[in-house]
Amino acid sequence: MAKLAHAQWSSRMTFVLAAAGSAVGLGNIWRFSYMVGENGGAAFVLVYLACVALVGLPILVAEWLIGRRGQKNPIDTMADQARQNGKPKAWLGIGISGVLAAFLILSFYSVIGGWSLNYTLSSIIGTFSGGDSDSIGELFNGMLASPGTLLLWHTAFMALVVVIVARGVTRGLESAVRSMMPALVILMLILAGYGMTTGHFGEAVAFMFRPEWGALSGSVVLAAMGQAFFTLSLGMGIMMAYGSYLGKDVNLISTARTVIILDTVIALLAGLAIFPIVFANGLSPGEGPGLIFVTLPLAFGNMAGGTILGLIFFLLLTFAALTSAISLLEPTVEMLEERTPLNRVTATLIGGVAVWLLGVAALLSFNVWSEVSLLGLNIFYFLDTVTAKLLLPLTGLGSIVFAAWCLDKESVRQELGFDIYDFSAWNILVKYVAPLGVITVFVTELM
Repeated sequence: MAKLAHAQWSSRMTFVLAAAGSAVGLGNIWRFSYMVGENGGAAFVLVYLACVALVGLPILVAEWLIGRRGQKNPIDTMADQARQNGKPKAWLGIGISGVLAAFLILSFYSVIGGWSLNYTLSSIIGTFSGGDSDSIGELFNGMLASPGTLLLWHTAFMALVVVIVARGVTRGLESAVRSMMPALVILMLILAGYGMTTGHFGEAVAFMFRPEWGALSGSVVLAAMGQAFFTLSLGMGIMMAYGSYLGKDVNLISTARTVIILDTVIALLAGLAIFPIVFANGLSPGEGPGLIFVTLPLAFGNMAGGTILGLIFFLLLTFAALTSAISLLEPTVEMLEERTPLNRVTATLIGGVAVWLLGVAALLSFNVWSEVSLLGLNIFYFLDTVTAKLLLPLTGLGSIVFAAWCLDKESVRQELGFDIYDFSAWNILVKYVAPLGVITVFVTELM
């Protein structure tokens, strides 16, 4: 049976929302906030912004450029583009690496998304009310120790993702981001507005935007560069897959700027929403990963209106997780749909169940399989480490190198709409600056 024509985004705006939705996830709200806290605040933020512009933007454009030219899943796109440009077929390994990375990341990302769903319900029923640090800590540890609880919420989260993705690009991905992205921004603004009433908003602003340059160190720069790379969903096959649904009339540079601005604004808003609450309750901003699931519930449980604020916050976190999760499943579904006789629904079900099964192994690593280790790590942290330290940097590096060194320069210049002078500056960025940044992160992460 002949395949349907390759899907296309209905408009530039829906593509912007989808790409921003992919970028805006737990990395913006969970990871960004605790990394700012751990790395001294404003000095980290300013270096992060510079790295987004110098490393993130060119790789984002490169992945869209390759995907739009291929109009296929990342694996076939890389194979076709390599053949058309007279390069070895081995370049398809970049596509394989990206699809594999997205698949592996979603398996444990869904577990964390399940935590957020669980905490949303806990907020509704007032579980955090009046809790002290011990009781809130026991709540989180008790969730991790219960395979049944983790399985329930992991399953619920993946079911939502599968339902959305199975509906296709227009009815599924576009419909989801059109509703969830505005809702996410509104919820974020509500929380940031509350932060202004705490009496500690100025302290949060100073923490995030008034740098103490003495806090700047090599480790802070590397942490900022790593966050800039990971926050934009680079190296996961996502942006290449999303680019394959993109029409030729969309300006990639201006669109990338729009997506990066949205992604960055939401990350900064997250900090302005979270840190006033942290400071108002005498808590430490450097609590690490526990900032979201232990520190903030403690604050919500002991403040006026905390039940409502907690519900808003965890709804926000869940929406952010969902917009990223649907993009993480898309490369696998697109690959199955185009390389097998499967239709969209069946491909999504098979891909979703496979991700769910690996996620079950990841969640069991917190309890009944806690003694099982791979390279000294439990399954959850092994998946996290392999993707973050190996697959994502290699895929991102391969994409930017291929776009910069293998594609015909004149056709790229015309497609990006540069004049000769601007294109010369762009070449320096994509050939040297961005690859060097990724290599630096890659080598540092492996050390």
